[in-house]
Amino acid sequence: MQPRSSAPYYVVVIGSVIACALMGLCVLQLFQSRQDALDRASETSRNLGLVAERDIERNFELYDLSLQAVIHGLQRADIMTLPPDIRRAVLFDNAMTARFIGSILVLDAAGNIILDSGSDEPRNSNFADRKYFTIQRDRPDVGLYVSDPYASRLRGGTPSIALSRRLSNADGSFAGIVMIAINVEYFHKLFAGLALGAHGSMSLIGKDGTMVMRQPYDVRIIGRDISKASTFRRFVSAPEGTFSDTASIDGVRRLYYFKNLPHLPLIIMVAEAEQDIYAAWRRRAVTIGSLVAIFGVGFIALSILLSAQLRRRMRAESELVLLARTDGLTGLNNRRTFGEVLDREWRRARRARSVFSLLFVDVDRFKAYNDTYGHQAGDDALAAVARCIGENIRRPVDCAARYGGEEFVVLLPDTPAANAELIAEKIRAAINGLAIEHASSEFGRVTASIGLASWTPEQDGEVSAVIKAADEALYHAKATGRNRIAALPA
Repeated sequence: MQPRSSAPYYVVVIGSVIACALMGLCVLQLFQSRQDALDRASETSRNLGLVAERDIERNFELYDLSLQAVIHGLQRADIMTLPPDIRRAVLFDNAMTARFIGSILVLDAAGNIILDSGSDEPRNSNFADRKYFTIQRDRPDVGLYVSDPYASRLRGGTPSIALSRRLSNADGSFAGIVMIAINVEYFHKLFAGLALGAHGSMSLIGKDGTMVMRQPYDVRIIGRDISKASTFRRFVSAPEGTFSDTASIDGVRRLYYFKNLPHLPLIIMVAEAEQDIYAAWRRRAVTIGSLVAIFGVGFIALSILLSAQLRRRMRAESELVLLARTDGLTGLNNRRTFGEVLDREWRRARRARSVFSLLFVDVDRFKAYNDTYGHQAGDDALAAVARCIGENIRRPVDCAARYGGEEFVVLLPDTPAANAELIAEKIRAAINGLAIEHASSEFGRVTASIGLASWTPEQDGEVSAVIKAADEALYHAKATGRNRIAALPA
């Protein structure tokens, strides 16, 4: 019986486990999709960075070749003796038509312009204070130097960077520099052509922390020092890498890809905003998560409803079983159930060689009571008698039943005749003590007569002999005055 009574709870538990498992699998899948979105963004950022890197390195290589061509031309007497217009065309031919080139200048040791790609007559200006000049002057081994962004003096403050190489005399002393000015607009156009999302960012940063270009473009950011930012510290910690951090410039959290260019003192950085990376995933997660959550809650609710229905059905079955085994009026076992219990106890007593007793209880002059007071009063009287019987048999093994009409039977396993008689007397006295008025009775109240029979291992015969003996004892009790106990041997 216990497994059946637990079945409704198992239905709820199993339904909840299944729903939770499905929701758990959905959550795992959503987290995996989120990681996939992050991996795709990382790969996209890396690809964009490689595109920008290759473009920058290719163009800087061409610009450096132009500088080296100018240095080589300056060392040739046949070129330097040409007329100014021809000499300018020969020296600066490799770069004069390139996009985003401001000018190529040759400066002497004092920083004055001695050759100018922009005109046959060099413009009158001095650049001895520029860092690209002082670095080449003070460090003979620097090679190609890429400067920080600066405002061009020759082109109305146009943001530019300079690529420069040192010119040396035969004895190795400083003779000046050759430099090429590149408009920062080149990097702006390059980055603007790469898709970064609504809140993405792309930057070219000097290895000293100077911002060369940033997309979205803001002229105020060009030249800013970000060497103290947490993101920059990550940029210089490895040749290449990926990490998430919050930008110091605009406070947006992004996934950063960075690479230190191997041949240039620059760092390329591509950063996609996390809100852009997860935008599509978040929409799917909300939709799928909501549907799965609704399904899970619905499944659990259905399990609860099914459990409640199962409980109602089991309760109804239990009630039907109870009705089939008990008397509806008195609540005692019915005659059929009593027969099953009696047969079981009879066989057990024979196996165990134990004793048992049987009581037949009959309400005295009950037909007259019904005729006088009505059937409802008769039913109430029978129910009261049944309570008296039930209250005076305390052991779980004792069994009381309504045998038919106003007659009741009590089975007392492992109870000898003497003890059974004591119990019978308690029952008789309790019924008499109810003091239910009965005008047709010689006692003036409802009473009962009780017949008692016992079986011992020494006796032969079947259980029917015990029943017959108890029934005969009951008739003897009625014949000798009623409201008393009579006992006969089985």
